[in-house]
Amino acid sequence: MKEKKGALSHLDDLEYGEILSQAINQIRTARVLIAKQISSSTQSVYWNLGRLLFERQLEEGYGSGVVKQLSIDLKTEFPDMGLSPRNLWDMKRFYERYYQAEAKLRQAVAVLPWGHNLLLINKLNDDSKIEFYANETLTKGWSRDLLLNAIKMDNYSQVQNQIKTHNFDQTLPTEHADYVNEVFKSTYNLGFLGITEPVKELELENRLIAKIRAFILELGKGFSFIGNQYRLEYNNKEYFVDMLFFHRGLRSLVAIELKIGNFKAEFVGKMNLYLSLLDRLEKSENENPSIGIILCADKDHLDVEIALQDINKPIGVAEYQLLLPKEELQTLVLNELNAVKKQKNLP
Repeated sequence: MKEKKGALSHLDDLEYGEILSQAINQIRTARVLIAKQISSSTQSVYWNLGRLLFERQLEEGYGSGVVKQLSIDLKTEFPDMGLSPRNLWDMKRFYERYYQAEAKLRQAVAVLPWGHNLLLINKLNDDSKIEFYANETLTKGWSRDLLLNAIKMDNYSQVQNQIKTHNFDQTLPTEHADYVNEVFKSTYNLGFLGITEPVKELELENRLIAKIRAFILELGKGFSFIGNQYRLEYNNKEYFVDMLFFHRGLRSLVAIELKIGNFKAEFVGKMNLYLSLLDRLEKSENENPSIGIILCADKDHLDVEIALQDINKPIGVAEYQLLLPKEELQTLVLNELNAVKKQKNLP
């Protein structure tokens, strides 16, 4: 221990031995779990090492010698772990940053890779922002570089400033609402229908049915088509849902109502009724509440907000576009021409 005396001048050998022993025990305990859950277990050991340094009140400066020696001895015991002095101080910062944070935030960062966590600590101070980016990383599988780009582009503010034309946050459990928000779009492009003049709602529906595969692709992954003009009977009355889908990930029936004009408040009342009937008549016990999407040509977010205010069923209002961007239109035309040539056996 002679070579350590200078570094450990303010601690006796017994005290340092306790710190080293506890650090080794923390690592050995966590290693049993690392094989099962690498990310969370690694974060757990980093968390506990950070807490050890914090509780021993070691600070950069007078505590540098202790942490440097701790790093040397730990790396001798565990040469395959990142236990440099810099990393040990980062573990302490990690613990200090989150030990008083809400459980929801701690759970979000606990399963992130260590490099992602260091990036969040270095770039952000706001808890809500860190929770947002942590959840986005987990949901979308962002690499560290993608996470950095999202922070640089301030994705958090962009999402917060988006005008919401649904009530999912108020009518669904938090985890389910977050997933529905991922699935739901505020605008759907129906340019693949090739509509160039006004059509009635039923014709719009029929054209969508004729190209249901393209429509499902526009809706997103996970949708399965059940039927159009789906019949519901209750109290000797018949009701017909324009289009009914099931989303495998959400485990929810999704009703879509098509409107060729501007949004009107009465659309919400009708959809609310359909969702009540679907939940009563069609929903299985292991499925989540049915979700409604009102698809219209245009919407005013203030009208939507007041219409949804006292509604207890999850409903979203979205616009549709009938024109495709130039590149997509060219691709569509080429695909149609190739299909015709194939049918006629043309070269």
